[in-house]
This record gives sequence, structure tokens and C-alpha cells, in this order.
Amino acid sequence: MAQMRFELVSPERLVASGEAERVTVPGSEGDFGVMALHAPMVSTLRPGVLVIEETLGSEKKVFVRGGFAEAGPEGLTVLAEQAVPVEELDADLLAQALKDAEEDLADAQDEETKRRAENQLAQLQDVISVLKTMGHG
Repeated sequence: MAQMRFELVSPERLVASGEAERVTVPGSEGDFGVMALHAPMVSTLRPGVLVIEETLGSEKKVFVRGGFAEAGPEGLTVLAEQAVPVEELDADLLAQALKDAEEDLADAQDEETKRRAENQLAQLQDVISVLKTMGHG
């Protein structure tokens, strides 16, 4: 299988960089997979787990929140507001993310902001549930 260039960047650090066979991204419209020579596209991210398949059978999982992904024939770049390898997640980080989402909802001043905050909170709760079933968090 062909390799593609892949980078995952958060404000704090370069989380992952190199070659990957496939990356599954939690897009705002649903999960999507990117492989070498992908058609150009841009998607916003929803809170979720990004899965990097570096080689057949080798996976790295990263919790991402906020930001966007840009795919194209040359590769994939993901700019995330928050990106933490799943093995580094702890209950405190998840609790803080949930608290932030609840505060965003409480602070919402208009219907559109409130709707986005409700979606973000629901998605984050889903991610926490998924991570717990994976034995993390």
C-alpha cells in the first residue's frame, strides 16, 4: 500500500509527522479515511479519536478536539486545537474538557452558539464513552 505524508499539529507541539498508509479522521460530518492520492478536501474536526495506520497492522490513536484537516494528493495535515495520544489521556484531562464544553453551553448568547455548544458537549460525552470502552479515561 502506498504511503502518504502526514502531520498532526496542536498549539503545544507537533504530535505526529511522517508517513502513513491511512488516517481515519473524526470530521464534523462523520469519520473519513485518507490514503495516498486523496482528492483535495478540507473538513472541520469534531471531538474524537484520530487513527493513524503507519504500516499494515500498526496503529496510533490520538484524541483530537477542534481544528481542521486538509487532505490532498500530497498528503494530510491536521491542525487540532487539542491533540493528545490516547495512551497519555487521563481522567483529569477528560473532566476539564467536559467542564469547558459545559461552560461554553452556559455562556452561549445566541441560538447558533448554543446549538454548536450542545453538539460539542454531546460529541465529547460520546468520545469519553468510547475511550472508557477502550480502557482509557
